[in-house]
Amino acid sequence: DMYTASGVDPSGYAPAVLGHEGAGVVEAIGEGVTSLAVGDHVVTLFSPQCRECVHCRSDKTNICLAIRDEQGRGHLPDGTTRLSKRRASDGVCEPIRHFMGTSTFAEATVMPEIALAKINPEAPLDRACLFACGLSTGLGAAMYTARVEPGSTCVVFGAGMVGLGAVAGCRLQGAERIVCVDLSEERLAMARDQGATETMLGGADTVERIVESTGGFGADYTFEATGLVAVMRQAVEAARMGWGLCTVAGVAGQGETLDIVPRLLITGRRVCGSSFGGVKGRDQVPQLVERYLAGEIDVDAFVSHRMPLDDVNRGFDLIHAQDGIRTVLSLH
Repeated sequence: DMYTASGVDPSGYAPAVLGHEGAGVVEAIGEGVTSLAVGDHVVTLFSPQCRECVHCRSDKTNICLAIRDEQGRGHLPDGTTRLSKRRASDGVCEPIRHFMGTSTFAEATVMPEIALAKINPEAPLDRACLFACGLSTGLGAAMYTARVEPGSTCVVFGAGMVGLGAVAGCRLQGAERIVCVDLSEERLAMARDQGATETMLGGADTVERIVESTGGFGADYTFEATGLVAVMRQAVEAARMGWGLCTVAGVAGQGETLDIVPRLLITGRRVCGSSFGGVKGRDQVPQLVERYLAGEIDVDAFVSHRMPLDDVNRGFDLIHAQDGIRTVLSLH
């Protein structure tokens, strides 16, 4: 949201209603909707799941193809927008585009059936909303993309929402050692609360310290959750020779490239990307919410601030100041 609002996003567009994380209650359904009913509690999905396209039918990816093109243009699946703004000068309504198929910075939004995950109504919406992107991305990177094995050693680079989610995901998968690397002692403390067995302040010698602490080999699994290509390189280099897997979940800036020494790959290290943590939203977000309700995932720790929707710009200010992990906006 902030990246697009800044104007530097080459795929961004305006005017649009931003917001790509949210949870709410279904108020109305259109013709042909069969899996949802008025009153259902849902989590919004910027990464939909039609369950019918070749990608949805495969267990190799979660990237649904059904509405990808129109969503990228700021449209609903039928190529239209349901948002508009009335000009004060002549009363004409100007169209406003949707954002990532969600547009959650609003009192109400219109979304496709395939982009909503029906969840247990026992889950508070002001917690469930975190599963709409960052938290699920981190959890899923460990659980669904890397598929961390019990007893393994994991290193997570970055202790923001995605990184902390990855730490929790490694814990849920039964990892024996979970090392979290960040530049903030406060965030590293949060990582320990999520299950990190060790923490490390990042620096030029980060890879050297990780390799040394693993008997000279490196970690079974590494996760990059900062979006910085220099850190991505460290995550690759810190992966174990022979079978180490580096999962890149952070989003780098437009035009940036990642240089990898080929020898690192020839000697068995692997690198993969993870969009939305490999989570198939309609099927697996409800499962993650159930694990939260069972006490396995501490969502409360990630909610740093709460404020009304009208104060959304103050929320952006907090992000710029790196103040907190998530700010939850509410209508009441």
